[in-house]
Amino acid sequence: MPSFVNPEKCDGCKGGEKTACMYICPNDLMVLNPDEMKAYNQEPDQCWECYSCVKICPQGAIEVRHYADLAPMGGYVQPMRGTDSIMWTVKFRNGNVKRFKFPIRTTPEGSIKPYDGKPSPGADQLGNGLLFTESADNAKATATPSDFD
Repeated sequence: MPSFVNPEKCDGCKGGEKTACMYICPNDLMVLNPDEMKAYNQEPDQCWECYSCVKICPQGAIEVRHYADLAPMGGYVQPMRGTDSIMWTVKFRNGNVKRFKFPIRTTPEGSIKPYDGKPSPGADQLGNGLLFTESADNAKATATPSDFD
């Protein structure tokens, strides 16, 4: 079921050019109505319910319409984003409520250096048959096409 913006809660992220939901939507579905300064999902049929917009909305104005086995009986799923975690509240059809808390990050922002210590790509690397995670010692232990002849 697609995301839905509650127009009573949406403030258009205080009049910026791009709302938080527009920024985060991986399918570019969220747009801002410039007349009303409220966001909306321009193609609900294309929404894949990733909950990115729901989690990032500072006003809690976006919901994902739930499936028939959950919604008609009063169940819902609602994330609430904090500074360091997201709290998911799930209310089941039978009335049970569960809450799950997950950290937003496990490392400080900007601390991950994925290419630190790796060789920079260059012409001298093109002839090398090793992956950048392999060393010459490990390569000797691996099979080569001639091993299968």
